Amino acid sequence: MKQLENKVAVITGAGSGIGKATALLFAKEGAKVVVSDINVENGQKVVDEIKNSGGEAIFVKADSSSPEDNERLVAETVKAFGKLDVAVNNAGIGGEINKAGDMSIEGWKKVIDINLSGVFYGVKYQAPEMVKNGGGSIINIASILGQAGFATSSGYVAAKHGVVGLTKSAAWEYAKDKVRINAVGPGFVYSGMVNEEAMGREALDFLETKHAFGRLGTPEEIAAMLLFLASDGASFVTGSYYPVDGGYLAV
Repeated sequence: MKQLENKVAVITGAGSGIGKATALLFAKEGAKVVVSDINVENGQKVVDEIKNSGGEAIFVKADSSSPEDNERLVAETVKAFGKLDVAVNNAGIGGEINKAGDMSIEGWKKVIDINLSGVFYGVKYQAPEMVKNGGGSIINIASILGQAGFATSSGYVAAKHGVVGLTKSAAWEYAKDKVRINAVGPGFVYSGMVNEEAMGREALDFLETKHAFGRLGTPEEIAAMLLFLASDGASFVTGSYYPVDGGYLAV
């Protein structure tokens, strides 16, 4: 039997990177997948890929920084598939690169709105729906920078630390309702935000040296951990933070 057979899963930021890899893997493992993203073209391509492989999926455009969009995303999921079993709050941005004293107020607000408040809005509307369903699994995408600092990224780091704290508190709140809530902390992953074209070879080489494996991760390697946490195999796991970081934090 497939690991997510008869499960309904929502994944935000699923048009590319970790979100896309997760959507494809979840569908392969039997889930009905709601692909959500602000990029309609990318999101629909993922849906088409799932359907062409024999899976079931729909696309819902949603801005994770909008409470209303998060509420609508859950409502449209239930309307389409009747329930919600799994949610991956993955949508995020790198944010403004600056020292704290030089960071713009707008830059700070934007990264907090998307990377932290967006996760809160997700949990706010996902958890009660899962309670109605008798339980479920919420997975919040934090970062290795939810456990460590990084110069010129104070907004991003603060948001990701907040995601870990939110996850731990919400896990206690919903444990008796059988809603498991965990966080995953990817290391630097070769994707849309982190690649040679966007950053340059020198910066990429530096990031690779920060990982014990001497390389960046892949979206598929993160998706594998998310599959475990989404599955019934993680039935005794809640309130935890799982780094998938190639040894970045092993210092």
